[in-house]
Amino acid sequence: MSDEIKHECGLAFIRLRKPFSYYQQKYNSVLYGLNKLYLLMEKQHNRGQDGAGIATVKLDTEPGYPFLYRLRSSANQPIADLFSKIWAEINEVQKYQPDIKNHPGLMKGHVNVMGELLLGHLRYGTQGKNNVEFCHPFIKRNTIPSRNLALAGNFNLVNTEELFNMVNITPGEFQCQSDLAAMMEILHHFQVKADENAPGHLDISSVLKKAVPLFDGGYHFAGLVGNGDSFVMRDPHGIRPSYYYINEDVIVAASERAAIRTAFNLEENEVKELMPGNALIVKAGGDYTIEQIVPAKERKACSFERIYFSHRSDEKIYRERIDLGYNLSATVLKAVDYDLKNTIFSFIPNTAETAFYGLIKGAEDYLNKIKIERIMSWEKAFDEEKLSEMVNRKIRIEKIAIKDVKLRTFITEDSSRNEMVQHVYDITYGTVKKDTDTLVVIDDSIVRGTTLRESIIRMLSRLKPKRIIVVSSAPQIRYPDCYGIDMSKMGDFIAFKAAIELLKESGRENLLDEILNKCKELQHNNQLHTENLVRQVYKPFSLDEISTKIAQLITPDDIKIPVDVIYQKIETLHEACPGNKGDWYFTGNYPTPGGNKVCNKAFMNFMEGKNVRGY
Repeated sequence: MSDEIKHECGLAFIRLRKPFSYYQQKYNSVLYGLNKLYLLMEKQHNRGQDGAGIATVKLDTEPGYPFLYRLRSSANQPIADLFSKIWAEINEVQKYQPDIKNHPGLMKGHVNVMGELLLGHLRYGTQGKNNVEFCHPFIKRNTIPSRNLALAGNFNLVNTEELFNMVNITPGEFQCQSDLAAMMEILHHFQVKADENAPGHLDISSVLKKAVPLFDGGYHFAGLVGNGDSFVMRDPHGIRPSYYYINEDVIVAASERAAIRTAFNLEENEVKELMPGNALIVKAGGDYTIEQIVPAKERKACSFERIYFSHRSDEKIYRERIDLGYNLSATVLKAVDYDLKNTIFSFIPNTAETAFYGLIKGAEDYLNKIKIERIMSWEKAFDEEKLSEMVNRKIRIEKIAIKDVKLRTFITEDSSRNEMVQHVYDITYGTVKKDTDTLVVIDDSIVRGTTLRESIIRMLSRLKPKRIIVVSSAPQIRYPDCYGIDMSKMGDFIAFKAAIELLKESGRENLLDEILNKCKELQHNNQLHTENLVRQVYKPFSLDEISTKIAQLITPDDIKIPVDVIYQKIETLHEACPGNKGDWYFTGNYPTPGGNKVCNKAFMNFMEGKNVRGY
């Protein structure tokens, strides 16, 4: 994606099922759990660049000794920062006890993070400041172990105000900016109630069954309890991803299958998906159950996960991204009038690379078909030179765009910053035939279009192609998200801007005021969640009309080279990602009522000139 977007968080959970001495003997390391936690977090590092945190719980500690420990970081490289502090603590202990790693009991007693329960989190902030206080896990401390809780997750909730009201809490400034704070208060409320009713016999399942139905959003969260219990929970629509692996040594959960596979050297079928509405519950003794906490609803696993964010090393995700590109090939070929001789294919680094391979495969399949047809039509009327020329025809591929990862656009002065943005990407000169070649570049998605306009289109135009075609492996992003991705302002979407421009040009701008009045009426009646009224903004126009207007909007005024935009269709998106049909970004079909509410609120904010989130 060319535009910066803050997306997803990442979760890593490990429950060691054996004593530390066991891992020392079997794996030659008393730090087995910590090493695996580090791998799980690093293999998901793309999920959180605003911060990271870990929490651990030690089993069977003596009364008066600490059993819950937390460490968080908002440094530039937060995972490295966290674990450098951990290794520094271990090294400090070794100064006084050089062979302490050979004594697991001593290690556990002297090293804070040496717990049997480990929880790691990677933060991509969707609200709140990017400082350490907002990094997960959050914790609740109590002198009674079963009333201690460490909680972290990958989610957004749209009903935090209502949640605080349920437990009679007036949130402070910090709490208002954190969905986790609201979730923590609800869970901890029912946790304490359960412990009061049955001291020493905490029933995690009952706690979750009381708390989870109150959450409106997409979520994957995990908790560690001070008594040694723990849990991992997924929302009933399966919006946010969740995977786990269990053997006699460990119980593991994470946001990505590929991370678990890599960290534990597993085959794909060994890593299971935690199904929607289910919880993985682990008791203090190491026994586990998988329970249906809330009834599973229509599966709406996020399709944007597959298009953009999930790790492409997962073989299913890799194939799906290939298919996303392949499904676009017929449309692209038609757009260039099948003139492959004068068409160059490329991609915008780095996330669109896999879809690019699929696009090329589709073009190659077409070209090979044409080759066979032409050769067959010759019968025997050809010579070696003619045959060689036909056989050697290839799709023209060039690495046009190069992302300068060392360049940072931190300059705050607007005029200077815009100049710097133009140079985040660079080009490969000498690859395009001037005024002859059509340049086709694929991106994984187009959200705001800012970087395309300010940098990429201007950069590509320096090569002086005859035409530029920008291909998006995702459909038009029209609606805000409220389940994990930081896209909550209507005015940010280039598709929305295009529809507004078309309304103005066609003299139908009054439709916006009509929709606003309808939104206000629903809000007055506490019915803002019942209907997505923003759909009416797009209804007067075809997909092609909006795409054409988007192409105009992303083309700088001084660039005269024709620019076109081709988008993935909803139907072909579902074909490529059959298990992830959560498409509310593109269709407005939200899986929970809160989605409609957020969408309508975001529209109202836009119309009223409020530059704030929709929830």
